[in-house]
Amino acid sequence: MSESNVAKEPGPQGDESPVVSSPEEKKKREYKEFGHDEEKPTHANVDMSLIELKAEDLYDKEKVDLETIVIEDVFKLLQCDENGLGDEEANRRIELFGPNKLEQEEQNAFLQFLGFMWNPLSWVMEGAALVAIVLSNGNNQPPDWEDFIGIVLLLFINSAIGFYEERNAGNAVKALMDSLAPKAKVKRNGTWLEIESAGLVPGDMISFKIGDIVPADCRLTEAINVSIDQAALTGESLPQSKKLGDQCFSGSTCKQGEAEGVVISTGANTFFGRAASLVGQDDDTTGHLQKILAQIGSFCLVSIGIFVLAEIFVLYAGFHYSYRRGLNNILVLLIGGIPIAMPTVLSVTLAVGAQQLAKHKAIVTRITAIEELAGVTILCSDKTGTLTTNKLTIDRATIRTYGPFSADDVMLLAAYASRTENQDAIDSAVVQALGDASRARAGIKLLDFKPFNPVDKRTEITYREESSGKLKRVTKGMTGIIIELCSRNKTDKLENKLEADVEEFATRGLRALAVAYEELDGQDPEGEGNGFELIGLLAIFDPPREDTKQTIDDALALGVKVKMVTGDQLAIAKETGRRLGLGDHMYPAKVLKDGPAPGSKHLSLDEMILDADGFAGVFPEHKYEIVKRLQGLGHLCAMTGDGANDAPALSRANVGIAVEGATDAARGAADIVLTEPGLSTIVHAIRGSRVIFQRMRNYSIYACAVTIRIVVCFAILAFAYKFDFPPFMVLIIALLNDGTIMTLSVDRVLPSMTPDSWDLAEIFAYAVAYGIYLTASTVALVSIILKTSFFYDKFGVTFLDSTNPAYPSSSNDPQLHMIVYLQVAIISQALIFVTRSHGFFFMERPSFALLGAFCIAQLVSSIIAAYADFGFTQIQPISGGWIGIVWVWNIVWFAPLDWIKFAMKATVIKKLRQRHELAQAEQVSAGVPITRTQSRVASIHESLYSNRVSFIRRAARKVGFGSKITMKPEELQRFSSIQAQRTGATLARNPSRTAAA
Repeated sequence: MSESNVAKEPGPQGDESPVVSSPEEKKKREYKEFGHDEEKPTHANVDMSLIELKAEDLYDKEKVDLETIVIEDVFKLLQCDENGLGDEEANRRIELFGPNKLEQEEQNAFLQFLGFMWNPLSWVMEGAALVAIVLSNGNNQPPDWEDFIGIVLLLFINSAIGFYEERNAGNAVKALMDSLAPKAKVKRNGTWLEIESAGLVPGDMISFKIGDIVPADCRLTEAINVSIDQAALTGESLPQSKKLGDQCFSGSTCKQGEAEGVVISTGANTFFGRAASLVGQDDDTTGHLQKILAQIGSFCLVSIGIFVLAEIFVLYAGFHYSYRRGLNNILVLLIGGIPIAMPTVLSVTLAVGAQQLAKHKAIVTRITAIEELAGVTILCSDKTGTLTTNKLTIDRATIRTYGPFSADDVMLLAAYASRTENQDAIDSAVVQALGDASRARAGIKLLDFKPFNPVDKRTEITYREESSGKLKRVTKGMTGIIIELCSRNKTDKLENKLEADVEEFATRGLRALAVAYEELDGQDPEGEGNGFELIGLLAIFDPPREDTKQTIDDALALGVKVKMVTGDQLAIAKETGRRLGLGDHMYPAKVLKDGPAPGSKHLSLDEMILDADGFAGVFPEHKYEIVKRLQGLGHLCAMTGDGANDAPALSRANVGIAVEGATDAARGAADIVLTEPGLSTIVHAIRGSRVIFQRMRNYSIYACAVTIRIVVCFAILAFAYKFDFPPFMVLIIALLNDGTIMTLSVDRVLPSMTPDSWDLAEIFAYAVAYGIYLTASTVALVSIILKTSFFYDKFGVTFLDSTNPAYPSSSNDPQLHMIVYLQVAIISQALIFVTRSHGFFFMERPSFALLGAFCIAQLVSSIIAAYADFGFTQIQPISGGWIGIVWVWNIVWFAPLDWIKFAMKATVIKKLRQRHELAQAEQVSAGVPITRTQSRVASIHESLYSNRVSFIRRAARKVGFGSKITMKPEELQRFSSIQAQRTGATLARNPSRTAAA
């Protein structure tokens, strides 16, 4: 490397007119530590003697602001000193302020179990049980204990399975949260100890160093070169420097230095805690899946109700049935028609799916979010740490050189001027850019090193070059600072070129880092050099993750549009979007307030939001607004986030996703918690959720079809032949069906390549077609048996109790009941193989679990038909000949089911889809918001399908249990990087107080 100056080559934008107004200010802006403006120390607004040591006083901004008052007043108000608290006083304060953690409401296990019996489908079965035990006392007959026990057993089995699976999923999440419990170093009784951070109280003295997480909101009493990463609060990449008296937020990370501080707020009173309280104040709402369950349940209930009323009129008024005989017929419709297992099957399917998603490092905290994830059409992704690595990197392709040094020379000299241990983010990026970190000290002897500090804003190394023995000095740092040191080659031409380069970096969202070099004449490392010479400019950026571009392409292939929503600057967002192929059609967050500019191509703000590739400089309220408007446009929206500032939007989104390393506040608000970095995990989760959705859709068609099949079939048989099927045998059919259908939760299905949605008109259309066809199969069999001797003539099968063995003794012959039982049991279960496939049933292999369960259930049904002779119900065993006839009959009738499916697709389903698409197009053209996908909308009817007993929680709140800290929406501005400058005034106008008990 020559030390002589050479002519400078023109920079990439050197021919442009330089911006001459305040050039240094511009350069500083591009490489400033993105900190808040300093706030001058304040004093309490009222006499401090009037402020008591309790949350209502300490956190009332109208009285005092613990975040800005002078540190001496902090100690006075918190009644503590630098020696820390005693154990007894710490325990007392735990009682006053509560533990330093976000309290999670423990769900009562018994109420959770009862929740599975708290929906209209279960109510009908519970009503049927009461009918069997209370209303059946008629015609000198005892109560129907057998049916009562069977119904209750069916209810308990379904509830137990659902409870077990959901409890397992909940315990997995609890174990995850427990494993993340942080530790804190605290001074108690004058001695430093390590305790769980949950044990911290206001007034504690804490200590943290590089790599530690700040365990509670605190004011620094000692700070040695401290740099804090508050990306969880601001979304920006660079950490902030902190000095004596500054506040550090709970959950931020110490990136450099060591510090001691006094805790000023813990738990729900911290900023993380307030955000979590804001988003979690009321969760008595109904999810998307509960709405669907409500509509499917209504379809089944209406179908049953119509035929129950028909039976009441026909059987009692028309046929003059006795009270008990008519009641038994009605019980058959109630027991057989209600898809009692539906909440449990769907719950088990979701719970098993949640365990499968956990293998892809996605922990599901709200189980019904899986169903909503399958229908997500837009994914709003945070940039830092999700799309990017959250790790600063030097962009070697953009290194600018000034003078005789090559880009590699500049990189090596910059690495010399970097620490090789206890590095800050920039030093780490520079050293790693070498490839081999050992080169940062190879061939030189370190004589003196000045680390980065907030005042000088640069690093400096003085070293002896071993090959020549010369002393040399290199400095790197903020552009405006470095150029002022460069006495050897600082000319107007150089400054113009440097400014142009810095401006170019700025337009691309790259931060500039200048490097300068000088030689020392003597051997004194503290001596003056021959003057610094500017040798290069490095570009620092947060690079995209390696898998992000492919993952975004995969998401687009799945019909999911990805939008970047970041707190970083617009230029940085656009550069990241270009590198990812995401697009650079991005807007600053202010457009959400101002709307599209006059004359722009967008007619409305909604149109602009839908068209945008992303938004930059967003605050919490902006993220919330973006999600809300996308939902209003008919989209199911997923939102990723990692910090307390993301919590409101995560809660509002149909699916909130807390990325790897997220704060407690974000995890508490999210529906899915990722334990592996990157966007690829989310795309795996979307694919997995669509598999789960297909399983649920297949079951829903099956359940509705069986409802139609049972109620229509047995009503027609009762009307046509006065056929009285035993209610207990319907219970047997339901029990075997439920056992088999549970295995759908692990069935092999292919995920859809487009977002899934519940088109209930399609489901009901298929159900009616299948149900009527299966009804015809049973009615035809009974008609042939009652009206002809076909089976006797061809196969020699007989009826034992009949005077004429070719015919049954009556329409209620016990063996005829058994024949009908076997026929209904076999073909009803076989229907699942048709509903689960898109083509011919044999083209899509089911899981071994489903196939095995079906075979076992049919074996049991055949054994019951051959040997069961229950004294309390009207059935008798049938011969092997009849069993064979029923099997062949069902196989013959089963074959055309696929053709019915294809015919429905070509006619009814095609018209339904065309009508649906036309209606959507009309709504969009008319500007009417599509309301298909509102996620958390509560209605009395739909909320009944939520497997939660929420009225207990509401009652607890009424009497003051579990009260939470509340925070006004305006106070959320505290979490945004730019608006944090005016926090004191904002919080003073909007005081946050502890909710009164």
